[in-house]
Amino acid sequence: MSLIAELAQQYIDGQWRPGTGSWDIVDLDPFTGEKLASFTVATAEEIDQAYRAAERAQPAWAATSAYERRLVFERALQVVEAREAEILEVMTVELGGTLMKSAFELSLVKDMLREAMSVALRAEGRILPSPVPGKENRLYRLPVGVVGVISPFNAPVFLSLKAVAPALALGNAVVLKPHQDAPVAGGTLIAKIFEEAGLPAGVLNVVLTDIAEIGDAFIEHPVPKVIAFTGSDSVGRHVATVAASRLKRTVLELGGNSALVVLDDADVDYAVDAAVASRFVHQGQICMAANRILVDRSLFAEFSEKFTAKVASLRAGDPGDPATQLGPLINTAQAESVTTEVDAAIAGGARALLHGATVGTLVKPTVLTDIPADAPILQREIFGPVALLIPFDGEDEAARIANDTPFGLSGAVHTADIERGVRFAQRIDTGMIHVNDGTIADEPIVPFGGQKSSGLGRLNGDTSVDAFTTVKWISIQHGRSRFPF
Repeated sequence: MSLIAELAQQYIDGQWRPGTGSWDIVDLDPFTGEKLASFTVATAEEIDQAYRAAERAQPAWAATSAYERRLVFERALQVVEAREAEILEVMTVELGGTLMKSAFELSLVKDMLREAMSVALRAEGRILPSPVPGKENRLYRLPVGVVGVISPFNAPVFLSLKAVAPALALGNAVVLKPHQDAPVAGGTLIAKIFEEAGLPAGVLNVVLTDIAEIGDAFIEHPVPKVIAFTGSDSVGRHVATVAASRLKRTVLELGGNSALVVLDDADVDYAVDAAVASRFVHQGQICMAANRILVDRSLFAEFSEKFTAKVASLRAGDPGDPATQLGPLINTAQAESVTTEVDAAIAGGARALLHGATVGTLVKPTVLTDIPADAPILQREIFGPVALLIPFDGEDEAARIANDTPFGLSGAVHTADIERGVRFAQRIDTGMIHVNDGTIADEPIVPFGGQKSSGLGRLNGDTSVDAFTTVKWISIQHGRSRFPF
């Protein structure tokens, strides 16, 4: 039995078991269409069982020494390193990611587990002075209790762990619902890693299901105090609305429409390399991908020629082939959606410098320019291998175009003058932006998150401590207070 078939089960209260819903989800290889496994969906009752198991297990886990908790992450890292080949195979086969992408994601996973060891020790309290004689104010930073995590399909091992690992490290219990297109990589694989690492039963639970079965039960349930969601802005708005109506805290990492900006003094060849990587890693299925590539008009002809030639040389095909640079999109619906958007943009006046064909889930790259300013494609996140080249005249116009989007996740600017790049970066309304680099970056201690429709809150480092803990004030009167009555 393959690891994927073995792990296509619910993991609740330390037990592996099938779901009891009325239908099955089939887990498919996005490149071949081959059935990898199927699983019966979890019901709302099983969501309740998972949350109740987490609720029971959490107090003992929180009472465990932070130094003991960090040992679980040390062992989890050892499990990942020992089973690296199996994990890479799961990521490549289930997600359609190239071997390069899978290896890169796994390196981020290892960094996140190392960071969790540190996070476990960072829930620091404080003692504050008081204007009241004889009084001492203590601030205790405590786990919130139970955290619900909903993760996406594009980098599911890492993006699940991005919330799961720090939440656990800080003494919380977690219920994880991975995307139905990445049930193993984003969910039960993580449960298996922590099970082998010795995490107590019930502290991490994984439910494989779909909103068609459970509705909003995962968000509405009274047990979780924080919901961490990574996915589209439309679903994120719904998650935020439902959670807010129940006074739950949310951490939302949503879509992007990042701009990579090439100023008139940039190194064109280097900027081309950065732009191609920023747009086409994992077939463009990355929230930080450079949807829009803005180039000063004085460099536009040279840049567009070199960029298009490099993109045309990218090899699309079997993600298991080491020579493949572009694999399939996650499913046929996504491939059809991207193809429809490209066709609509061309029909609306955009010009294709390169127009890739679509065969099943394999979408070859497209490069568009002369895009009308009111074209809908300029305002959307394109989760596929499509690049939009846009000329501009001067920094003011570049900043205006870069900011002309409802999103604000990532970005990049290329220039020979670093401080000019920093000044320009400060004008862009985005949560993250990089000077003389690509738009895709994530580091374990640097706050990660977006502005506008790209999300709420931040994760990584100390911001994860803020996200998954609460502050409790305990005052102590060493003398005697004076009361008014």
